[in-house]
This record gives sequence, C-alpha cells and structure tokens, in this order.
Amino acid sequence: MKQFNNTFLKIAFAAIIVSLVVACSNDYDLNSLDETLFVRHKNADMPAYIKGNASEKVFLITLHGGPGGTGLGFTGTAFNTIENQYAVVYFDQRGSGNSQGHYSEEEVTIDIMAEDVLALVKVLKHKFGNDSQFFLLGGSWGGTLGTATLLEDQSDFKGWIEVDGANNPAGLYDLYIETFTTTANTQIALGNSVDFWENLLQLVSQVDPINNANDFDKLNREAFKAEEKLVDDDFIDSVENGIESNNTFFVYNFLTTGWNNSQIASILVDDQGLFQTLDFTSRLQEITIPSLFISGKYDMVVPIASAQAAFENIGSTSKELLIFEKSGHAPMFSEPDRFATEVLQFIDVHK
Repeated sequence: MKQFNNTFLKIAFAAIIVSLVVACSNDYDLNSLDETLFVRHKNADMPAYIKGNASEKVFLITLHGGPGGTGLGFTGTAFNTIENQYAVVYFDQRGSGNSQGHYSEEEVTIDIMAEDVLALVKVLKHKFGNDSQFFLLGGSWGGTLGTATLLEDQSDFKGWIEVDGANNPAGLYDLYIETFTTTANTQIALGNSVDFWENLLQLVSQVDPINNANDFDKLNREAFKAEEKLVDDDFIDSVENGIESNNTFFVYNFLTTGWNNSQIASILVDDQGLFQTLDFTSRLQEITIPSLFISGKYDMVVPIASAQAAFENIGSTSKELLIFEKSGHAPMFSEPDRFATEVLQFIDVHK
C-alpha cells in the first residue's frame, strides 16, 4: 500500500511548514488579509492562503487544476484585482502543493477531496464567523472537484464560478477528437502552422475510438501544444498578459509539489481511471445556486462544448455562459481585465 509523505519528506519540509504556521496569526486586518491556515481532514493537512479584502466577509474559494496543481497558481493580474474588493482563498488540495499527511490510496478519492473543501468552509467559519459568505471557483480539474463538492453540499455557497471546467471528464476524449479535427482543418485552410496541424490530424486518425488512458494522455498533451500554436498565430492572447510576480517561489518547494503532483495524478488518473469513467452531466440539475461558466473560445484542453453542456444542464435558474474570444484554457491570464470584471460583477449581484 502506498503512503504519501514518508519520514524523509516530513523532515525535509519541516522548516517550510514551521514558517507557514508561524505566519498564521489570530491578529489580522480584514481589509488586507495575508493569512495561512491549515485544514486537517481524514489524515491530510492542507494549507489555504487567504489574501485580499475581507471587510464584508465575502470569500472566494478557488480550486486549482491538475490533479496536482497549486492553489497560488491562480495569482496574477486578475486575482490581484479581485483581492482589492473581496478575500480570495487559494487552497492546496489533498496531494497537491504543500499539502501533507499520512494516508493511503484509499483515502484519495474525489468524494473525500470534496469533503476536504467543505471542511475548509467550516474552518473559515470558525476563524472569521458564521456570517461569512462563500463563493466557489473551480478551474479545469477544479471544475470537476467543485461540481463534486456542490453535489455533496451546496448550502454554504452563494454562487459557483466554473472556468474551463470538466463536468464530464470521460467525455473529453471524444471532444478532443472532434475539436482537434475541426480546428486543424480550419488552421490548415488558413495556412497556419500546417505541419503541426497535419501531424495532429494523423494522431487523431491513429488513436483508438474507445476512450483509454494511454491515448487520452497523448491527446491531452497535444491540446496544450495546440494552444501554443494558436497563441503564435494570434488567435489566443498570451497568458503573459495576466501573470505577475507573486513570490510563490518561497512558498512552494519543488520537491514537495513534484512528489505530490506525481502521486495524486497517478492515483486519480491512472489507477482510478477517472477520465475514462467520471461524468456528472446527469446530476448537474441538482446544483441550483447561481452559476457562471467561463470558457475560452479556443480552449483545446477542455473544449468549449463542455461548458455549453454544463450550462444547459445546470439546475440553477440564475446562470450565465461567457465565451472569452481571445482565450484558450486560461482566460484569467489571457484576458485578465475582463475576467476580473465578470467575476466581481457576479459576486456583487449574488452576495
């Protein structure tokens, strides 16, 4: 049975954890938070970095992509703007970022990870008061986890913001084949990066028509390469538009994040095969809180059809789908000003 952190890792990263714990304080300024707290749930210790203006006790909880990303990976121009008005909670999920613990593979499931998010809400209420208001934002894999969380319990959330999220990971395989084919033919006709797109069409013709982990991994890797070509040919604005220095170098240790990333991805994707089996489409009607879906027009990683299906099936009577015309899989970085404006407007309306 595999175990996540062994004695060596605990010793190696003790200094980092101690420094983070010391940074936590009971004395805080709600107008300008910069706090770190830890959520302990089912043998996992998960940090949450809280930044921004909590004067209204409105908190935007973010769920990063992956599996195996980092909470502070969202920080940049867009979220800096959001922090000016509301507090943002950057959460390192179980088996991600600086999260630690002593748990087995059986304790790494999407259901337990959804419970982790709900545990985070309880911790935030305990620290900041039961009158706190919460919005949930999930990007990419975070959209999958956020959906699982809301299906578990949506009562504490004022609204749901899904950014290029996958409510139907099992359906991505067919979407890759369809989107790659359409986009490749369009780009070849325009004379853009012809060799790349022709090679992508060849790959599509060779993969098994039945979803399988090996071919899914190939298609997923090519999706990121395809977006790079679309940036080069000016269909997608560069993500550098929204990236700012955020000093995360001193927060994350590459050994910790590397270890976590490889383990969590291996368990959820390879061992459990979530991207071959998981589909929340039939249950989206159970989610009734206000919902905002944001998708990049040229998202090749979670194609736009995924957001359209989620929008159509969500049970909320207050819902909106926004398509960012110059974005791929990272609209918060490609079009940061619009992203911040839309998220703030959504929170303003529903808080």
